[in-house]
Amino acid sequence: MRSTILLSNRRLMAALAAIAINSIAASSGSAAPGSATMTCTNPVSGANWKISIDFAKSTVDANPARINEASISWRDRSDGGNYTLDRKSGKLTVVVASSTGGYFLYDVCKPG
Repeated sequence: MRSTILLSNRRLMAALAAIAINSIAASSGSAAPGSATMTCTNPVSGANWKISIDFAKSTVDANPARINEASISWRDRSDGGNYTLDRKSGKLTVVVASSTGGYFLYDVCKPG
């Protein structure tokens, strides 16, 4: 009787583990959320470009990034811009400093 209960408990634990793993994979969109590619678009000009996010290395296009549940922020060394991507809405805010005061850009990013 005791071995039957242990076997049932093991099956239950295995089933719960499988459900948990599938839930995590479904919520993240893939089984291994190590990286993602986003297409960002300037709504005024229509220009678009891709960014590559590496969650495991905490980088965006090889630039160090701060990644949390709400946003992804990074500084692009090549143009000096400071970027913040809202992970829920896909809104990308770009802040570029300059000697004349700098400027802001507001773009939209989508997976793919």
